[in-house]
Amino acid sequence: MTRSGRAVWLAGATLALATLSGCIGLGGYSNESLFPDDVTSVRLEMFDNRSFRRGVEYELSDALSKRIETETPYKIVSSQDRADSVISGQLVAIGETALTVDRQVAQPLEKEVVLTAVVNWKNLNTGQLMINSKTVTAAASYSEFQNQDFTYASARAANKLAQKIVELMENNW
Repeated sequence: MTRSGRAVWLAGATLALATLSGCIGLGGYSNESLFPDDVTSVRLEMFDNRSFRRGVEYELSDALSKRIETETPYKIVSSQDRADSVISGQLVAIGETALTVDRQVAQPLEKEVVLTAVVNWKNLNTGQLMINSKTVTAAASYSEFQNQDFTYASARAANKLAQKIVELMENNW
């Protein structure tokens, strides 16, 4: 067999082995749900706000309920009697920092809002804590020169925080 023939044969054998290993389950793929299947409904409690900035807890709870409804197989219910699980938490910090400052007038050009929450998710059927006091943080920036304000950035940060909480709801791989 020539050198080029061996290279073609080796490439073909490698391709066949890679294809077969993917087909027999060694590739790591699964068609199982990303979310626990013993839960069908979630009661979302209003997040407590431990900071001096009010209203952000409403934005977070609203964003989280929308994300759970659209990105998970779960249904949001208002009654604890009908819920299989309950999500609760606290906004423990709402911070605002200057990212860039105009040196001539010492005025912030861009600011950042950082939200930090502690989240719990409990299965009411088994009593198991599926998320146990996990700390989650999200940030969003804004600029007053673009007619943006703290409310705009806190809503964006709350949406990012809700996305991270939904990602925590997924099964571990």
